[in-house]
This record gives sequence, C-alpha cells and structure tokens, in this order.
Amino acid sequence: MPRATPGKISRVHQSAPKKGANNPNSSSTSGSNSTQMTNPIFNTARFGQHILKNPQTCQRIVEAANLKPTDKVMEVGPGTGNLTVKILEQAKHVTAIEMDPRMAAEVIKRVQGTYVFNSYSPSYPGFTNLHARNPYFLLWPFSRLLRTSLFLSFDFFSCSPAQRKLEVVIGDFVKLEPLPYFEVCISNTPYQISSPLVFRLLSHRPLFRVAILMFQREFALRLVARPGTALWSRLSANVQLYAKVDNIINVSRNDFRPPPQVESSVIRLVPIDPPPPVKFEEFDGMNRIIFSRPNKTVRGNFQAKGVMKMLEQNRRTWMTAQEMPVKDDTPISGLVDKVLTEVGHMESRAAKMDIDDLLKLLSAFHDVGIHFS
Repeated sequence: MPRATPGKISRVHQSAPKKGANNPNSSSTSGSNSTQMTNPIFNTARFGQHILKNPQTCQRIVEAANLKPTDKVMEVGPGTGNLTVKILEQAKHVTAIEMDPRMAAEVIKRVQGTYVFNSYSPSYPGFTNLHARNPYFLLWPFSRLLRTSLFLSFDFFSCSPAQRKLEVVIGDFVKLEPLPYFEVCISNTPYQISSPLVFRLLSHRPLFRVAILMFQREFALRLVARPGTALWSRLSANVQLYAKVDNIINVSRNDFRPPPQVESSVIRLVPIDPPPPVKFEEFDGMNRIIFSRPNKTVRGNFQAKGVMKMLEQNRRTWMTAQEMPVKDDTPISGLVDKVLTEVGHMESRAAKMDIDDLLKLLSAFHDVGIHFS
C-alpha cells in the first residue's frame, strides 16, 4: 500500500546543524550521521527501488543483450540512467518506462533533449507528450505548464542524434497501454512487479527477440528450475512453456544503492517463436491445482476441496457452448481418474513432471471436456 504523504509540502529549508561544543551530534555521532545522510533522490523506499551503481555490472548486462545498431529497446525501471546511457551507445532507440518522476528527471538530465510523456496524451492515455530540455519541469503542476508556452519553445532539431534516441514514459509498466514497439527489453526490475512483468512480456505481440531481466535471486532460480529439483514450480512451468530461460549473471547486493537485503541474478529470456498453441489460462489453471502441493500425487491434489465442483461447472459450461447434451451420469471424479489412469499419472507428482507431461495431461482432459478456465 502506498506510503502516506503530507498534505502540504513546504519549501522552507532547514538550517544545517553546526559543529560545536553545544551540538551533541558534532563529534560522537558525526561518523554514523555521515553514512546515513544521502541525496534525497535515493530515498527510494516508496517504490522499492535499488539503483544499480556498478559500471562493470551494467556493461555486462548490456553486452548480454547482444544489441544491434537497428534495435529498439524498452527499458523498465531505468532509475538514474546508469544502464540507459550504455544502451544508448549501441541501440537505435530506447524507450525508458519509469514510475518515479524524480528518477525520470535524473535520466533526462543525463541525456538532455528528449520527449517525455507526463499527462494527457492521445498516444498514451493519462500521459502528455512534452518536449523537455529542463528535466525538473516534470515536478511542476500541469496547470502551470498550460499557462506557459514552455512546451512550445523548444527546438527538437537542436538536439544531438544521441539525445533524440531516448523516450521517457512516466507510468506503471504493468498498467501501461499500449506498450511501445521493441525488439529487446532490459530491466533492473522492481522486485514487487517481477511476476507481472514476466507474463506481460510473454503475452506481448509482436514477439520480441530477447529480454535481459534482473530479479531477486530466489525468483530467478525458480524461473530456470528444472523438473525434479526443489525449486520446480508452477511459475517455472508456465514461463518455460513459452520461453527459454537462462541464469547468466549473479549480482551482489553491494552493487546497488541502497543495498537490498537479498542477492540478485540476471536472466536471459527468449520467447519461443512461434509460441505453442496452448491457451495460457488453461495451462495455468491446471498447474494451479496440481502444483498446490507439488510433492503430493496429482490425484490427491484433484481431490482437494472445491476442485471437482469447479471442474464440473466448467465442463457443463463448455458442453453448453459446444451445443452438446449436458445430461451425463458420469461423475466428474470418475472422468478425472479415467484420464489420470490413461496417461499414467495417477501416482505422479507435479514436482517431477516436465512440460511434455503437463501438456499431455492437459490435452487428455480436453478430450473428455474438462477445462480449467
């Protein structure tokens, strides 16, 4: 839940404490205070941001994308632009999507002369197409902008070619519609949107070529987990059905400012082209049941409370849509047992079933009219 902010913001600057005998913080705590005082731009608690500060790590991430001079890149969460400036050196165009206006201002300050979407745009509902040379205009009320000709007075063609390559979109990536066209996605991902980001990318059309994404290490290891390992899960199966995933770089917490409490990893995600003709809602719906307790038998998970009733309702809805007679005396539990016996998974456990096993099981359920969405 967003942190509450004061209703009134004051511009009055507080005097800095002076060193002296009467100041209790002047000597005994000066060392500890110096480590706690930071630039306000790095007060990142609100959005859970951790700025990647290690230039070597930034360079390795960009190199992993194998960028071409013709590539259009989408960067999610550019922060202060440490990755952005390195991407701009190699790509044709970069669209940076940032939720925090302070961070967007920092990116623009580093790469002057760009388009910024801030509010009221026909292209991006909820955003405005403004040409910014002064990045701090982002913090001005939009009503003030309307009373000036500021956004009309800039000469875009005075920008250097490198400056014209960047576009900054201020907003929530998960809710942004439509996404810009891109061939490569690079992201130092805010950890709270890790899963939504992955599935938003996998559902995007047209397909992109590759995504280089940084996640919390535990999440990254679940993405690349294999059947039979402790981390193989519903997330692993759902992602690996549609993409090839590799863990390519381990990143220390000390590479960030402020340091997170966990280690991070960078993964390479390459979508399978063409994508398998499997409806995600169906595949995920079945996995939701059998991975609820992955070390229990598949049949045991189907016996959980409410599962059979849901499957019966889905089956009747599907048969009605297909204009098939709904009158069927066969209990749904009997159909489930029949399918599991025929495919040989009556005693199987989801923790050891691979993608082919899951697809075979889903197809067998569909053959008898059992659906999961």
